[in-house]
Amino acid sequence: MTEHVLHPEKWIDSYADYLFNYTIGRVNDAEIAKDLVQETFLAGLKSAKNYKGEAAERTWLIAILKRKVIDHYRKTNSKKGRAEVRMDYSVHTDSQGDWLEEQIADPFSSFETDAIENKELGLAIHACIAKLPKKQALVFSMKTIQEMDTETICNELDINPSNLWVMIHRARTTLMGCLNQNWFKP
Repeated sequence: MTEHVLHPEKWIDSYADYLFNYTIGRVNDAEIAKDLVQETFLAGLKSAKNYKGEAAERTWLIAILKRKVIDHYRKTNSKKGRAEVRMDYSVHTDSQGDWLEEQIADPFSSFETDAIENKELGLAIHACIAKLPKKQALVFSMKTIQEMDTETICNELDINPSNLWVMIHRARTTLMGCLNQNWFKP
């Protein structure tokens, strides 16, 4: 049997910036983002024995981080923790935006019980995306859901990076307002 080896000594240099940028886009607070990344690294060390090598190391860490973000929102607002949505999961890909429950055991997470609510939130997010202006929705989906790189999106849509980031910011702001009205309300 092949041993699947993690390299935690390289995590900070290799993944800290990526994980921080991923997190700041979801919690919008640098200190909380830093804490969640640190918690992710700690949970990764604790769960290292569960790493099966079916996903890249970074993908595995993102799966842990997503759970940490949800747990953070559960503590601050029980419904905000449902803000992560399962998207196009395949064990045969290295997709960072996917849930990988079967590849990590996190004893601190109770997410597995929220499948129905998670599906409902996914529908709410897609309904809110459908309300965005067409090009804004396209840019948001390409960057956030499909995780395409900025250069590819700009070339494909014939826009510059500044326009892309303005559209993404506007889309996020509009989506948050839509979700606040349709999902997060008490």
